Parts: sequence; C-alpha cells; structure tokens
Amino acid sequence: MRLKALFRLYRESLSRRLDKGVHFIVDVVYDRIHNNTAEIIGLFLNTLSILFSQLVQFRYFLYKHKLLKDKPLGCLVVVVGNLTVGGTGKTPVVEMLSRQLQQHGRKVAIISRGYKSKKESVFSKFVRYFTHAEKSPPKIVSDGSQVLLNSEIAGDEPFMLASNLPGVVVICDKDRVKAGYYAIKDYMCDTLVLDDGYQYLKLRGSLNICLIDTTNPFGNERLLPRGILREPLNRLSKADYILFTKTSSVAQCSELYETVKKYNEHAKIIYSQHAPKYFKRVDKVEEEPLSMLNNLKVAVFSGIAYPESFEQTIEELGGIITYNKRFLDHHRFSKVEIEQVYLEAFESGAKILVTTEKDAVRLPSKKVRIPLYYLRLEIKILSGEENFKTLAERICLPLKSDML
Repeated sequence: MRLKALFRLYRESLSRRLDKGVHFIVDVVYDRIHNNTAEIIGLFLNTLSILFSQLVQFRYFLYKHKLLKDKPLGCLVVVVGNLTVGGTGKTPVVEMLSRQLQQHGRKVAIISRGYKSKKESVFSKFVRYFTHAEKSPPKIVSDGSQVLLNSEIAGDEPFMLASNLPGVVVICDKDRVKAGYYAIKDYMCDTLVLDDGYQYLKLRGSLNICLIDTTNPFGNERLLPRGILREPLNRLSKADYILFTKTSSVAQCSELYETVKKYNEHAKIIYSQHAPKYFKRVDKVEEEPLSMLNNLKVAVFSGIAYPESFEQTIEELGGIITYNKRFLDHHRFSKVEIEQVYLEAFESGAKILVTTEKDAVRLPSKKVRIPLYYLRLEIKILSGEENFKTLAERICLPLKSDML
C-alpha cells in the first residue's frame, strides 16, 4: 500500500511538471511571455512552422488536382470553422445556427470529430483488424430525443450541444463523411452542420462560415506550432460568410475588416458578441441573474484556449477575482485537482467559484465545497443582421445546392 501511494505521488508530480512545460510552450505560442528561453523555443517552433506550412500546401495540391477527392453526401452541408486553434467561440454559434435551422423545419445533425473524447482502445482496434470486422460505428451523442453519451465519451462540446439542443442529432467520428452517412441514413437528416470543419477537405461543403475572434484574430500570423494559425490567411477566400466574434465595438474592427477584405471581397460580414446571459449553479436547476456578481469576491477556473476573455467578462460583471486557476484547453479535471481548486478558492476569501459552461460538463462530481456556478453565454448580432437573416433563409429554402 505504501509503495502504491508513493507511485501515485510520483505520477501526480510528473503530471504537474509536464503540464507546467506544456503551459510554458502554449504561452510562447500565444506570445504571453518574452525572455531568452521563450526566444530559443520560439526559434525552434518557427522551424517546425515552416515544415507544417509545406505539408498544408501539399495537401491543398492533392485536393486541387483530384489526387485526393472530396465527397458529396446529397444534402446541405454547412461548414462552421476558423483559421486558428481554439478560442473563437464556435460552440455557441453552432448552437444558435442549428436551433434556427430546426425552427425553420430542417432536420439537423451536428457532425463533430469529438475532440478529446474517449478513443477506441488499442486492444479493440487490434481485434477488429485481425477479425476483419467492420469499422466501428460513429458515436451517437444524441439521437434527437435523448442524450446517449456523457462528456467523457462524447467530448465536452458535442455533449454540451446535445444537452442544449433537443431534437437535433449530434454524431461524433474522426471520419465525418461516415458520420454524415449515418445521420442521413439512420435519422433522415437533410442538413448537416459540420462543427470545426473548415480544414476538413474530405467532405464537400455547400456553405462555409468562418469565425474570427476580434480579440485575437490571427495571433502572430504564423502557422502552428509557432503561431495559432492552422492554415494561411489566404484561405479566408473559401468563406461565404465571415462571422466576427467577441466584438466589443464594430468601429474598432475597421482594420480587421480591411485585412479580411484583402483576402475575400465577396464574403458577407457579420459582427457578433458572446453576451453573458445568466449564471447557473452546477448542483441546482435555478438560474441566477448576472447582477449576483456585483462587488462579490469570486474565484475562477477554466480549461479553455483563451481564458483572458472569460476572466475579463467576470470582472466586467462586477466580480472581484481573488483566485484564478488556468488549465490547458479541454483539460479533463481529476477529483484531486478540483478539491485543490476548492481549497485554494476558499483560502482566498472567495464567496463563490465560477467556471465556463464548457468546463462545467467536465467536472468529475457535482458535489460542491463552496457554491460553484457556470456562466451561460449567448450570441448577439451587433451588425450585419440582414446578412445573418439572408444566411438562415439561404440555408432553410429548398436550394439546388442541397445536392452539391
């Protein structure tokens, strides 16, 4: 028993060191720190970025010359994505769009790769390979009538979408063409919303919507891993609609607007804001008004790509942050970690603990030491509302492009 306890302590210590190292590299990528070590790591990452850029260009070449082929599915496919890694606020946009399509009579399925969801075991893959069994079916997170999987198996974003969108089918699979076939064949869906699908060239999209976070549009404009770009800025030309997210003021986006128009003159621009809606305690059903934070000592924690935006929102709502804990994006919390957060939050003098809705679905337990709430956000269109109405109408009308 003593040896087991020592091994557990060693494993936890190693895990903390690895997390600290990964946090440091992430901070270098986001240009949050500037010192000699960061500069050396930055030079190494920049070399990898050049290699990554060549691989991206080669992939475009293969699809352009039909050496790799995209596949149509015989229904409308709406692609929602971005050029950067994390942080643009796709999930609320996908939720809003899917709800509107459903209200207009469309049978909607959200297709996701299920990032950070539980993967098929190596043993299961081994058995399937040697028995020549069929490929495993996609994960049905929601069949439209009930949520069938939890956040650990499905992934936090698909689970959140399934929980908030009764009547909408949610399916996860790395092969999103296969997932789309299942949605059409088994659930009679006529509209697929491809979540985070801007770089998924294998499935032919009918309509492409690109999201840009106005608070950090393109980072340092370098590709992964030195920057946050998944592909070069000229890929903005692929978009039919460009949605500016987290917009504080339309007037402040003039420079970003000019940059976007340089790469895409024809895309319709929509300005939106992720507006706070209410707080909800994780162990209760009641919703609390935003005013509850006014001059209240608050502890916050999150595991998202761009935590600064969440923390700024808490302060703008009147909260006085006495404790702040940042985890890596999509971090799966352990009971030990959450207990530590509770302890440190209490010691800081905080009256309540606040996290994001996305993080709330990954909590290992709903038992709370001090009141724990998550912040619910909604999409608010600031400008370009006519463009959004046109987008919704274009999708909802029986178009010829449904068969593209």
